[in-house]
Amino acid sequence: MARNSSLYFRIVEGRNLPAKDVSGTSDPYCLIKVDNEVVARTATIWKNLNPFWGEEYSLHLPTGFHSLTFYVMDEDNIGHDDVIGKISLSKEVIAAQAKGFDNWLNLTRVDPDEEIQGEIHLSLELQRDVDRTCLKCHVIEARDLAPRDISGTSDPFTRIIYNNLSVETSIIKKTRFPHWDEHLELCLNEGGDDVDGNITVEVWDWDMVGKNDFLGKVEIPLSCLSRSPVLKGWFRLQPLGNTEDDAGGKLGALRLKVRLVEERILPSVYYQPLMHLLVETIISPSEVDEPTPLTLLEEITTGESRQDIAMTLVKIYLGQGLIVPFLDYLNTREVHNTTDPNTLFRSNSLASKAMEQFMKAVGMLYLHDVLKPIINRIFEEKKYIELDPCKIDLSRSRRISFKGSVSDAEIRQSSVGLLQTYLSIIMEAVVTSVAQCPPVMRLVFKQLHKRVEEQFPQPENEDVKYLAISGFFFLRLFAPAILTPKLFQLREHHADTRTGRTLLLLAKALQSVGNLGLQLGHGKEQWMTPLHSIILCSVSSVKDFLDKLIDIEYDSVCGAPQRAVFLPSVAVKEGFMQKYTAEGPQLIKRLAFKKRYFWLSSETLSYAKSSDWQVRTSIPIQCVCAVERVDENAFQLQNVMQVVTQDTEGQLQTTYLQCKNVNDLNQWLSAIRKVSVYNDNMLPSFHPGAYRSNKWTCCLQPDSTAAGCSRTHSAVTLADWSDPLDPDAETQIIYKELLQGRDKLRKKYLDTQEMETAEQEVTSLKTNQPSSVSVQERGERAGAVAARLLDVVLDLEEAHSSFKSRETDESGSLIMSL
Repeated sequence: MARNSSLYFRIVEGRNLPAKDVSGTSDPYCLIKVDNEVVARTATIWKNLNPFWGEEYSLHLPTGFHSLTFYVMDEDNIGHDDVIGKISLSKEVIAAQAKGFDNWLNLTRVDPDEEIQGEIHLSLELQRDVDRTCLKCHVIEARDLAPRDISGTSDPFTRIIYNNLSVETSIIKKTRFPHWDEHLELCLNEGGDDVDGNITVEVWDWDMVGKNDFLGKVEIPLSCLSRSPVLKGWFRLQPLGNTEDDAGGKLGALRLKVRLVEERILPSVYYQPLMHLLVETIISPSEVDEPTPLTLLEEITTGESRQDIAMTLVKIYLGQGLIVPFLDYLNTREVHNTTDPNTLFRSNSLASKAMEQFMKAVGMLYLHDVLKPIINRIFEEKKYIELDPCKIDLSRSRRISFKGSVSDAEIRQSSVGLLQTYLSIIMEAVVTSVAQCPPVMRLVFKQLHKRVEEQFPQPENEDVKYLAISGFFFLRLFAPAILTPKLFQLREHHADTRTGRTLLLLAKALQSVGNLGLQLGHGKEQWMTPLHSIILCSVSSVKDFLDKLIDIEYDSVCGAPQRAVFLPSVAVKEGFMQKYTAEGPQLIKRLAFKKRYFWLSSETLSYAKSSDWQVRTSIPIQCVCAVERVDENAFQLQNVMQVVTQDTEGQLQTTYLQCKNVNDLNQWLSAIRKVSVYNDNMLPSFHPGAYRSNKWTCCLQPDSTAAGCSRTHSAVTLADWSDPLDPDAETQIIYKELLQGRDKLRKKYLDTQEMETAEQEVTSLKTNQPSSVSVQERGERAGAVAARLLDVVLDLEEAHSSFKSRETDESGSLIMSL
């Protein structure tokens, strides 16, 4: 049995931040850490004490994480960035809010003694005789200690304390991963009297000048040592325990949204009955009006959860190879229940949400291929564009004419020309992209086209079959991606005000194209009229594009993988990085990093001198056994990661890669970890440093083949469209939704009917025997389906209770043994 933890957080905005610059302002950004690992960095908001970020992230985490910390920093062009304050949330505080929280929280001061990280490996034994009681402590090693020196390392030593007695290890200089392997002995009393209280193990950073810096402590009750002959293991270092001071709000505040979802994932066999119900609904479809488990699931989902449920169902049916019939099933019901073609797919139904999530799951790489070049151009050019006369700001535009000051008319004329150019490039990229569009996406659109044509065959509804497809393609995928490219990973940061306005106007124009120009001239924004001509000219090419898009045969899709990320030839991520490959115990210089263009697919990580270079070098994904960060002091460089591979002879090789910033680093780490998640040879530990001058820079071990000194973090990934499919975890989400809506289903379908009728129908469904009960009435049939569904939910609930009781018993036994 496994456990899954997903953490969602949104950094909304800050207020009343203190001024750190001589200008009386600050340049704030947020650095987010899970335990001691940086997982995200927001954009810098220049010269603003009340910044708005609006950046959100989702993470997959190991269940053993302890805290989530937000640091607010002031960026400086010269010297180190200033720390404004922090907000630290323990896992227990986050988990206490089942639905998450959305609050303003005051920033607290950053106390070095409270910035504790890492673990220490100890073995402790209490020896008693008639004369005395002694503590024998084997101080083995420590890992991931906080850096206290300017070099990015520390000079750690360990001190064992009991009452006024203490003993210390030696000092190991310039490392955060010290190996002591020292045996210390401390006499606790004379005469063999009983001892009580705590043994304190402290780790300090030695300083030649000034006082030593605190690195953390562990307190172990002597009662634990009395019950156990030898206490050995890794112990997490704790701070001194000072209460954090929020400075009375003087450091400002952050508005944060945070939610933690933890799931206990049962063995696959327990999810098979629910999976069978979901699959059976699709492979043996009933009449359009007949109730099914999917229709009942849609009834109990709320507006808040429907998108998550839609994405989960899309993943389930992708994994089962049934995504086309699944979406056809939902779309058929949606179309059948629509009488007015003008309202088709206008609601946030399960069909609409499932189509939207499906396009993101299989079409994101296609979207990037089509839009990324023009989006990058718009961001780089930063043109001032405005059509609304009420919003034209003459001071923000560059001089267009050399004859004098620029006029409103000149700005509008220039804006129309630029927008027409941008829109023409976008439309040309779209209508010529038929071959790039994922085949499974084209087939879904073909089925949708067929269902709409069957429902609305009248000549006056000729355009409805095109509007159904373009509504999803343009209005729910391409237009939102143009409006907010960061949310679709087209850009690293949100657009500035000027670029954002250009993107908004382009998105409006593309929406009109997606509506086939039918709404032109009917809205309030008459200032968009200059674009009507190019929009109308694009309509015929859009129809021609859609006709070509759905010209595909089912046989060309059914045998191929249905998710683009699993195609070996498709790049999941690509871009420039600086590369160095370690080859033996030589001095590694920072200048040895060379700029290379990388492509990541499900089978290889390949690179070349440039994106159009024909000769590529490839690293097989199946050989990857660790993907981790590298300490800054290893190369005196930031944002470096390592890809550790194992050759056929079992030898480890390390490729060091430097990314352009911390967010790019996290994205590459996450992407490579995801495609290698099922590798069998993953390492449990790694070296966060580099081997040079005959020793590892991290732990100072002289053996180049020594086991890693830090734990690997393969479970830490960014949650996005490229997440690997996990049928058990996805079915668990459906079970939780059904469990929450169980009372609603029971009240609607079972409490209002005779239970005997439903139970007899359940028996007939399970045994495939003719039922003696009349099922002509839809209510009776729905009651039978609900009863069967709730029966499966009850079995899963009992399985969870059984595993929970077993875990409780095992935990109790472990505590008793200690």
